[in-house]
Amino acid sequence: MEGATVPMGEPVFDSRGIGGQPWGLTTLFFTEMWERFSYYGMRSLLTLFMVAPMAEGGLGFGVRKAALIYGTYTMSVYMLAIPGGFIADNFLGARRSVLVGGIVIALGHFTLALSNTGTFYAGLVLIAIGTGMLKPNVSSMVGSLYAAGDERRDAGFSIFYMGINIGAFLAPFACGLLAQDVNWHWGFAAAGIGMTIGLAQYVLGRGRIAHVGGAPAPGRRPWPTLLAVISATAVVLALVLLSDLVERLAWLRYGYIGVPLVAILWFGFRKDVTKKRIAAILVLFLAAMIFWAIYEQTGSTIALFSETLTDRHLPHAGVISAFGRTFSIGRSFPAAFFQSVNPAFIFLLAPLFAWLWVRMGSRQPSIPLKFVIGLGFVALSFLLMVPAARLTAQGLVSPWWIVGMFFLQTVGEMCLSPVGLSAMTKLSPGNLQGLMLGVWFLASAFGNKLAGILAGNFTSTDAFALGHFFLVEAAWAGAATLILLSLVPWVKRLMGGVR
Repeated sequence: MEGATVPMGEPVFDSRGIGGQPWGLTTLFFTEMWERFSYYGMRSLLTLFMVAPMAEGGLGFGVRKAALIYGTYTMSVYMLAIPGGFIADNFLGARRSVLVGGIVIALGHFTLALSNTGTFYAGLVLIAIGTGMLKPNVSSMVGSLYAAGDERRDAGFSIFYMGINIGAFLAPFACGLLAQDVNWHWGFAAAGIGMTIGLAQYVLGRGRIAHVGGAPAPGRRPWPTLLAVISATAVVLALVLLSDLVERLAWLRYGYIGVPLVAILWFGFRKDVTKKRIAAILVLFLAAMIFWAIYEQTGSTIALFSETLTDRHLPHAGVISAFGRTFSIGRSFPAAFFQSVNPAFIFLLAPLFAWLWVRMGSRQPSIPLKFVIGLGFVALSFLLMVPAARLTAQGLVSPWWIVGMFFLQTVGEMCLSPVGLSAMTKLSPGNLQGLMLGVWFLASAFGNKLAGILAGNFTSTDAFALGHFFLVEAAWAGAATLILLSLVPWVKRLMGGVR
């Protein structure tokens, strides 16, 4: 149907939840919080575990190999959201898909806790499959809690995003301490325990979300289409892997930008309102992909910078005794702790942004302009790292450089990521909400893969080369910001009145 919109949830106004939001947001808030605890807890360890010497319990991989594995894994986590969204739309429903996905994720983390290379790769595969089932569908249910035109929607997604980052804040402390002070695999097990807690509260709170995310009506299921979706996803994944493994096929990476550009032109100049909105989705897709290519180096480039080039010693040395044990004060804190800085800023800023969007109401910046702001801040974040990199020639640098970088990225993230989730639920055709959210997460998939490719060029031994590394990436992100700014009026027309 021309101009079709996403089903916006129950017509009854529900304000029994967090901050006057729908009651079901509370259950979904904590489900995603614990899922992100498991994901970011494991991710904070992943690159460091791979490059750690085997004598220290790691895998002993080189930086380039570890970065490619990291990029491929994080890409797969988001790419599998496409079949995960389709399965929810046409077979299981979002509510049941989230439960199944959470179970598979927990199994994956516990598999990582087993100490051998085979279970390492098996655990990554399970987590990727489970996240593909859970991630798009929990977001879809959040969107379904709101009626059409409900001004609380963007604020609700900002609150939901705050829950995500509470989990992401706590995870590196719990998993990082266990990994360093006990064993790498205890850190991975802690991530599995977090997902298990999230599953328990999801089941206990199922009554709050009983009206959203149900299975589709009985009837014929599109098995051939499902096979096509899975096959297409597998082909894309295979091509990405080939571009890594076969040097002469590296040109395939241009498809990350080329294919969406062609699709934008194809849909953007159609008369049908729905097709124009798909073109708008794809413009936002490209902007988000470039954003995540910088931002998602947190677990690779920035993790390595934190580990090897940052002064992590606490200022006051000594020991304290408590509970019959002695604890040292003044030793280096784990590099994984830096992974908590970004979610800490989000925890502080998310209520501010939620209030700001509600306060501004119809006067708030348009969705594409918010994306411009987000891209601009992520470009500034890596520009800040240029002098930090140059200073490494004189020794370890202050951790405040990384804190400042994370602050800039967080401001950008709050303008792009929760707003993007909300935009997808507004712009997606009504019968393809889960699938379109899967496409949205595909932007994260390709952004994560590009982040892994770029991180392979990280060096801790040449300060000038490292400064150039950050400068080039900041310049590309800055160029993307200016291009998107020039396209804002056109994108607003493509959106067909959606704000």
